[in-house]
Order: sequence, then C-alpha cells, then structure tokens
Amino acid sequence: MPDHLAAVPPQSRWMPRQAAGPGRAFVHRMRRNGGALLGVTLLAILGAVAVLSWVATPADPYTIAVERRFQGPSAAHPFGTDDLGRDVLSRVMVGTRISFGVASFVLAIASGLGVPLGVLSGYRGGWLDEIIMRASDIFLAFPSFLLAMAIVAALGSSLTNAVLALGIAWWPRYARLLRGQVLSVKQSLYVDAARAVGARDNRVLARHILPNCGAPLLVQLATDAGNAILITASLSFVGLGAKPPSPEWGFMVAQGRQFLLTAWWVPIFPGLAIATMVAAFLFMGDGLRDVLDPRLRGSST
Repeated sequence: MPDHLAAVPPQSRWMPRQAAGPGRAFVHRMRRNGGALLGVTLLAILGAVAVLSWVATPADPYTIAVERRFQGPSAAHPFGTDDLGRDVLSRVMVGTRISFGVASFVLAIASGLGVPLGVLSGYRGGWLDEIIMRASDIFLAFPSFLLAMAIVAALGSSLTNAVLALGIAWWPRYARLLRGQVLSVKQSLYVDAARAVGARDNRVLARHILPNCGAPLLVQLATDAGNAILITASLSFVGLGAKPPSPEWGFMVAQGRQFLLTAWWVPIFPGLAIATMVAAFLFMGDGLRDVLDPRLRGSST
C-alpha cells in the first residue's frame, strides 16, 4: 500500500464527493445564466445608488436655483439642471429609492391579497373557489392600467394612491397563479402520503404544498417589479401619481417633455433610469425562470 494512503481510514479512501447544497447549486446556475447575472448586476448598482442617495447626493435635489436653470451636463452637474435649476443627477438618485419603494409596496399589496386567496381557492375548492375566481374575473376584465387609473381617480391623485391602486388591480394574477400551482401540487403522491399518516391541512400546506409553489411566485414577483415601476411612472406621467416637488422618474419625464428639443437632458436621464431598472428586473425574472424551471435548466447551463 502506498505510504500516502496508509494513514487514511479505509472507509474514507473512496468516499465520493458530496453534492453541492441547493443554495450553492442555485448560485452556480445563476452565475452561468447571462441574463440573470446582468439583471442582478444592474440591480446591485441601482441598489447602491439608492442607498447612497440617503447619505449624500451631489446637490440638494429640492433646492431651487433659477440662476443655473437649464445648464447642460458638465463636471459640476453630470446630468445637467432642470427648469428650476435643480441638479438632475441628484433627483434621479433620489428617484431610484422611490422606484424601489414603489415596486416593493405594489408587490406586497398584490401578493398579500392574491397569494392567500389563491391558496384557499386551490386547496379548498367548491363554492369558495367559485367566489374568488369570479371576483378575479371581474378585475381581469379591465386592463390593469385603466383599472388603476379609475381607482386613483376615485381616491385622489398621489403616488401613495397610485401604488395602492396598482396593488389592488394586480391581486388576481397572483390568486390565479397560486391556485393553479396548488391544484397541481396537491395531486402529488407525497401530499397523499402526508394526509394518509394524519397530517393536518395546515401542515400539508406549510410543509408540502407552499414550498413547491415558490419558484413560479418568485419569477412572477421579479417580472412584475419592473412592470410596477413602469406603470406607476406612467400614472405619474399623466398626472395621476407623484406631485411636485417629488423626484419620481415618471413625473420628472412629464415635467421635462416640453423641454425635449431645447434641454434634452431633463427628460432623457430619468427616462433612461426607468428603462434600466425595468430591464434589470425583466432580465432577472427571465433568468430566474430559466434557473428554477427544471425543463429549462438544461438550456441555461
């Protein structure tokens, strides 16, 4: 026997390498997916900008200085100044954290309403399923943007009401998604086995059904985050969202569109910020779908 094997216990000489844990495998697949990696990178940069906007900005985003209005991009003002002399870069930076907050609250409202209703609808069935699905049909009969506009018009124009309206308009998509997932998973053999050994409904849902519904929900949340920012910006653009002096991106584009030919930087930079953040969430959503869906996993590696 070779000397270098003499000190190794026999049972460990030919022990195979342990498989990577699920978390490490997920990170590995994400790193090998170009779209997901690009989305995560862009979101990390935007997140750093949002955090930095709490600490320091190049200038006060709300201070009016008419003497420096419509100054083009320069070393002092990389994104130029607007019609009131405010630094556009500082306002775009503050708008970054506003947009993250918009996406978070819209998704919290929509999923907070839709997920429990979808789970109840799919698991209980019967008359409860009929009531929830018919209610969702009523909401889905209207385009989400028009429905959100109607709700904001009823509640009053503000960014808070725009976020609330969009969250209410979007709950049916989460209810239907979770209903379909629960209907599929609850027919599985391991769910039948759990019921056979006496597991209660709460345990079956918490331990066996909901964990297997997480991947589609995560993909939907990532994709909808970008759409939430875009639609909320659209509501602000038409006057149903943010109000002065808010540096919300859609409102900044609306204010600057009249200066597009004479001071292009006023609407262009917040517009590019919207496009960048929406694209980042969409890239991440597509990447998560490829990574988490076993049917697509082979094509993403």
